[in-house]
Amino acid sequence: MIKKTYAVNDMHCTNCVMRIESLEDALPGIKSISASYRKGQMTMEFDETRLSEVEIIAAVARLGYTVTA
Repeated sequence: MIKKTYAVNDMHCTNCVMRIESLEDALPGIKSISASYRKGQMTMEFDETRLSEVEIIAAVARLGYTVTA
């Protein structure tokens, strides 16, 4: 398992946070997601053998947000 924090500067409300945190159920290999629009970041713990950073960034982008590793 890897735990990483990513900048997501275009979150602006609690709905944004809930959308990003919903990826926990949508992507295999994610153990936990914690997002904060105030800090402009999300922290994920995931199994790097089942999910890559590229896949995570793409999934967040599909929700309409920009991720900076």
